[in-house]
Order: sequence, then C-alpha cells, then structure tokens
Amino acid sequence: MRITDIQRCEIRPGRLVEWTLSPATVAVARGLPEDTRPPAYIQESHIRTARSVREDGLFVPTWLGAAFDLPGPVDLDRLEGALRGWTLRHETLRSGFRADGDELRRFTLDPGDVSLHREEVREFTDATELTAHLQDRFDVAADALRWPNLIYAAVVRDDSTSVYMAFDHSNVDAYSIYRIPAEIQELYADGGAAEEAPVSSYIDFCRSERADADLIDADHETVGRWREFIRRCDGTLPTFPVDLGLTPGDPLPPQRMMSEMLVGPEEAAAFEAYCRPYGGSLVGALAATALIVGEIGGTSVYRTVVPFHTRVKSKWSDSVGWYVGGAPIEVPVPPDLPSALACVQTQLRAARPLSRMPLARVLGLLGADFRPTSPDLYSIVSFTDARSLPGAEGWDATAAYGLIRVSYGDQVCVWLNRLPEGIWFACRYPDTDVAYKSMRLYVERLRDLVVGVGA
Repeated sequence: MRITDIQRCEIRPGRLVEWTLSPATVAVARGLPEDTRPPAYIQESHIRTARSVREDGLFVPTWLGAAFDLPGPVDLDRLEGALRGWTLRHETLRSGFRADGDELRRFTLDPGDVSLHREEVREFTDATELTAHLQDRFDVAADALRWPNLIYAAVVRDDSTSVYMAFDHSNVDAYSIYRIPAEIQELYADGGAAEEAPVSSYIDFCRSERADADLIDADHETVGRWREFIRRCDGTLPTFPVDLGLTPGDPLPPQRMMSEMLVGPEEAAAFEAYCRPYGGSLVGALAATALIVGEIGGTSVYRTVVPFHTRVKSKWSDSVGWYVGGAPIEVPVPPDLPSALACVQTQLRAARPLSRMPLARVLGLLGADFRPTSPDLYSIVSFTDARSLPGAEGWDATAAYGLIRVSYGDQVCVWLNRLPEGIWFACRYPDTDVAYKSMRLYVERLRDLVVGVGA
C-alpha cells in the first residue's frame, strides 16, 4: 500500500457520508466500570505526549488512516454493516481511557452496545474543498485526547465510492492499516454481516506485554544497553543525521510529506537478491542510509532506532493494534555497500530482541528526563515487504492508500514499502528549505544505490 498524506490520495468529488460511534454507544461508555487490563506502554506514552504538546499550546494531530475504492454503485446499509462488523471484530476499537490523575483507566464496550451513527453531510463538487474538510474532520474525530477517536467516511459517486477511515494512533499501526481494504471489501461483498473467525485482542496483548515489562528493573541487560546507546547519542535519542535547518530551542516546526515510487519491480527484485545473503531489503535500506548520511551529513557513525513489529505469536497476526517496538543500532560509516550490509546485519541480529521491551518502560527505569516536546521521540527508517498481505495485488486498482497525518515535528520518518509495482518511498520531515534539499538529496542517492546494485 502506498503511504502518503490525505492531499495525495486521489480524492475526487462526490456526496460525503460519515459514520461515528453513536450517541447511545457513547452514553453507555460513560457509565462503564474500569477494565483492569492496562494500557500498553506505547499507548500511555502516546497519550501523555499528546497532552504534553497540547499543554505547550500546540495541537498536533497524529492520526493514521486508510483510503480505498469500492467499484460501482454503493449500498450504504451494506457498507455500514461491514464497518460495524469490522469494528466489533477488533476489541481495541471499542475500548478507551479515562484520566485518573496521572493514571489512565481503561473501559471497554460489549459488542452489543456498539452502533454507528450515519450522517449525510453534503455534495462536494471541488476536490480541494473536500480534502480540506476531511482533514479537519479527522483531526477532531480521531484526536488522541478524546473518545471515540475513530471516524469512517464514504464519498459516493455513481461509478464508485471512496472509503476513508481514520484512527488515533493508539489503536492502530501501519500493519493494521494495510489489512483494512481487503477486510472491509470482503465484509461488504458478503452482505456486511459475515461471520468472521475470532481475532485475538490487542487489549490482551497490552496486559501480557506490560506484565512482562514490569518484571525488569534498572539493572536488566536491556536497560543497560539502552543506557549506553543513549549516552553515545549525547544523552538523547537519535535524530536523522543530516542538516534540517533547525535551531535548538525553536518552536516545533510544521512538517511536509514527500512520497513517490523509488524504483520499479525489476530494480526492487535485484536489490532484494543482492541483500538477501545479509538478511534482506531492510538490511539494505539501513546500509544504504548509513552510506548516504555519511556522505551528505558528514557523520562518522549512523545511529538509529529500527522499528520492528511485536506480533511474535501467530495469534496476533490478524489483530488491529499498535504492535511496534524499537531496536537501537550503531553503524560506523563504512567505505562501501557490502561492508555496510555486513555491519547492519550484525547490529540488527544483536539488537532486535531489545524491541520486545517497550521503550517507555526502559526510559522510566533510566530516570531520564524525556519530557516529550515532539510527537516523535526519534527519527526512523522503516522497510516493509507488503506483497503477501491480503488484497495487495489489488491495491493499485482500488486506489488504496495508507494515510499519515502530517502536522508538526522536528524528526524525520522514512517508510519504504515493497509493493508488487516496486518500492514506494514516503517521508515526513521538517518544513524548511534546508531539510527539503537534504531529503531530496537523500532520496536521489538512495535511488541511485538501489538501481546501481541491479546494474
């Protein structure tokens, strides 16, 4: 699935219809007792960060979403049934948090108490106006500091209907988003009320992961390795080591999105084959990045936190949730790509187990003052091979996109997705002229390296 922002996902005019959790559902939620299953550390950190940034006077939307088309005339009742059925399938979507001092208390609705409210908004004849409306609406409806924090929309036309779904990040990760089009399309085709196989609950995962994390203390090996990594990063977490045109102490800058096809299928396959002896294209992407930032940023060591999914048991494979951890690596900038590949392979093999321990737990044990002033604690370069996911072969034909809200931030986040049609590049970066030039140079050098391997 191509990752981009809402401005670049082929929005066309039409009649807008929206669904949110109904007033009756919200009323039931207000009276629910506490669900003793705690938030995941990553959920808690996300909500605290949103609150901290809001207290600093800045509203920073951080929702994720999906967009895709349904062909032909739409049956709105059937689509509503599909949307409700999918919502019920994933328990985290009917669960939320109440603030209790500094603590977050969970509540969870029973499936029978969940209903959707449909609103016919109006006809939009201008795509730019519709895009702005959707972004503004999603900013409010999928806000981290409110509940419900999800919204579904459809832009209805005679020949097709475009579906848009937005969620606060606390309930979804990129892998969750990738699975949405096929699941909704299947439910819609089956009449909107098909019986689905049971899906394990992210809330149960939260309880299990947190229980394991709470067993460690400041003397644990994982904490020690993070302590040394942060010390070598001058007491903080790593940024993207190129000039971004930022001055320490300045207000949080707005960001921009860069998204495009990096290379086609032949070049992607050649790059994958070249990197396979070292562990594959993720290793290749990080090795190439180490070379490039050494060249354009002048750094002698590339330090980064690599995101890994934490769906370590097969029962979590189909579950919607935020199953992501981070592993720290350090790559001395090598003289050539083979040297970089070997170094990254060694680093990832040693560091990946650290991603199973929530970083928020580690930072708490370190006692470091990481009061978040940005929605991103660190910069990332992520690589995902999405070709085997359900419906991947039809993403292009159905205009399927993964949506990322681009608002404010001082970090760089890069996503590389291997698709049937090649490698898709997406990047969120600070909106400065210097950062734009640095990231354009980065993406062109990355393309040169990937193509050069094939040549």
